[in-house]
Amino acid sequence: MQKMVMEEAQGQQDLLYKAVEHMQDLGAEFADAKSQSVRNTGISSVNGELRNLVRKGVGGVCVRAWIGGRWGYGNVSSFDKDAVMKAAEDAVRNAAGDKRSDLSLEPVVVKKHMKAQVKIHPDSVDLTEKIEVVRDLDKVQSIDERIINRIGSYSEEIKDNCLVNSAGSDISWQEVRTLCRAMSVAADGQRFERYYDGPDSTLGFEVVKDTDIEALGRKTAQEAIATLGAVRCPSGNLTVLSDPMITGLLAHEAMGHASEGDEITKKRSFLTDACGKKVASDIICMYDNGTVPGAHGSVPFDDEGTPSTCTKIIDNGVYNGYMHSLETASQLGVKPTGNGRAENFGKRTWVRMTNTYFGPGEWDKDELIAETKDGILTDKMVNGMEDPVGGCFEAKALRGYIIKNGEIKDIVQSFTLTGKSVEILQTVDALSDEVVLDGGMCGKGIEDWVRVSSGGPYMRARMIVGGGQ
Repeated sequence: MQKMVMEEAQGQQDLLYKAVEHMQDLGAEFADAKSQSVRNTGISSVNGELRNLVRKGVGGVCVRAWIGGRWGYGNVSSFDKDAVMKAAEDAVRNAAGDKRSDLSLEPVVVKKHMKAQVKIHPDSVDLTEKIEVVRDLDKVQSIDERIINRIGSYSEEIKDNCLVNSAGSDISWQEVRTLCRAMSVAADGQRFERYYDGPDSTLGFEVVKDTDIEALGRKTAQEAIATLGAVRCPSGNLTVLSDPMITGLLAHEAMGHASEGDEITKKRSFLTDACGKKVASDIICMYDNGTVPGAHGSVPFDDEGTPSTCTKIIDNGVYNGYMHSLETASQLGVKPTGNGRAENFGKRTWVRMTNTYFGPGEWDKDELIAETKDGILTDKMVNGMEDPVGGCFEAKALRGYIIKNGEIKDIVQSFTLTGKSVEILQTVDALSDEVVLDGGMCGKGIEDWVRVSSGGPYMRARMIVGGGQ
């Protein structure tokens, strides 16, 4: 079986070489070709019933030609030689036209073949075991009659990638992502509240094996019930102690999208020309880092074959630099950062984030709470909004707590957080000493979704709080 897989991979690599050579023969200044197969499994159980069991897979090839400062794309949902050669011709044709520039691309040349760094590959685990985990995660949430809806879910994604380009790169790698979630909905006749939790990673099934499923389910249900007693959150310009999930939203939505190189080259970001300028308090450092071991947004290479890097976006309050693809790096005369990403082989490559987060501070979390006289402590997020043009921050917290004289008091209902992101960051006066990342999906606008994570420490800052429900 392993021999067959290796022979199939070599066959795809040879096909990609032929496609690149064909595009060069037709006039491409630079060309690349990537084959990809994607396999997904999704399972969910709701209130004791198996509601979802999906296993699907897609595969194909994307070829790109660079001519006169523009990209041409071609793709096909197969590995048929004739179809791929036709796609190569389409890519060159799509790139042809009036010359935009003499810009040449400078890719990092890599020759490397990598397996996924996992302990228990999901392929080695029987489907029945995965179903059993989901059923157990659902069942253990039934701790009280006030829990009216219970959801246990599991998902995995396995991507096999091969890429070659006209600069000499020859790469193959596998990405594995595993996610497990519990969500409880509680009701008391007047209100409904929910809570969710669970791990996500680029690890294998060990992330499930290492999770105490019973403890995860029970805690999720207990927190949903506790939120039924929440009071309305105060409103105003308040001191907020944001948890890593809300801190991560500030990093991702407000500052991250505005730091993507294609927003900069098109001058659609409020951070255009911000390098060297003070944008935050001295204790703030911010990163996009695709090399974090096990994090949901980590990739060994981006979809252009550039190795992942750690990009320091903010350095002790000073704006330091942007994330780049091959094109935007060449436009600004810098090195690519490994942020050229595509949802799959059928989609365009954009500048996208990987793991985006604020760095740690020096405070213990409990000390930070104890040193906060009056404020709001957030607990998980519902959603956030990107605003790369205006630089505003807007997020909805799932719930929170009132802090009074250094002690956690009443739990509060869901509420909103808003403000100018730079103004918020300039008020930050304390950070906890631990960074936590939370995985999810990020769309460029409303489409082209990629796997990312965001996070940071507990962060104390001033924000405008809207008083919730």
